[in-house]
Amino acid sequence: MKAERFTIEDNAAGQRLDKFLGDSELGLTRSAAALLIEKESCTVNGKPVAKNYKLKSGDVLEVIIPEPETVDVLPENIPLEIVYEDNDLLVVNKPKGMVVHPAPGHDSGTLVNALLYHCKDSLSGINGEIRPGIVHRIDKDTSGLLIVAKNDFAHNGLAEQIKVHSFTRRYEAVVLGGLNENGTVDAPIGRHKIDRKKMCVCPEGREAVTHYEVLDNCGKYSHLRLTLETGRTHQIRVHMAYIGHPVAGDPVYSDGKPKWLMGQCLHAKEIGFVHPRSGEYLHFESELPEYFKKMLANIK
Repeated sequence: MKAERFTIEDNAAGQRLDKFLGDSELGLTRSAAALLIEKESCTVNGKPVAKNYKLKSGDVLEVIIPEPETVDVLPENIPLEIVYEDNDLLVVNKPKGMVVHPAPGHDSGTLVNALLYHCKDSLSGINGEIRPGIVHRIDKDTSGLLIVAKNDFAHNGLAEQIKVHSFTRRYEAVVLGGLNENGTVDAPIGRHKIDRKKMCVCPEGREAVTHYEVLDNCGKYSHLRLTLETGRTHQIRVHMAYIGHPVAGDPVYSDGKPKWLMGQCLHAKEIGFVHPRSGEYLHFESELPEYFKKMLANIK
């Protein structure tokens, strides 16, 4: 367990508590900071407060960060397509249908199970008990490239790049309807007020920006290249549905689902980042998987 203490200076006054902690040197994501606040592991002037508390000059913050809990997840010898690996991180090409981390109903067969077998004890613990090493995630039915941190130094460095939007994350997707022009969707995304498993565009949501380029327009479908400026949950799926062109096969945000396509036609094709230790810029691309090629062949 680690305890930290901050005294708020004038330049930080007015900030939300969770944002301040997320931007601090503690290496927390904003969601991790919010969880600490919710558990009353962070107090202001000796009292628990809400995550949206606006800091005042002279406030004294005390933060207790617990040690990562023992992972109660079994290593499993599941084949991984590793695109790159060194002592700090690895880049994995995740297949469609694989869950990234254990969750109710998915306590085995996940990427984390496979990573625990492959990396043994070399995974970062910043994200707590069931997401070791996972810096960012992609959906179960999204295929493609994902970065995994092997230690806390790498995890902090990569998380900082995500926070300041300096990651390169480029996807390809097939969406419903014909699109003729490139464009940008700049619309905040938050949790759906009624269906808590869904996300939606809403005024109180967090900033979300998606750029898209039309690679092909087949009338009923369009093949797009999409670049994320931010990385919100379900961002591409929500943004494309918002403009009336949902991702083909999306079981949540689209009604148009080819019978043979299990899950959405969305692939994380490119990823680029600065290596947190060497400072070298690394860029990786993956081939479109067979299900995606089959979809493109069918719509043409």
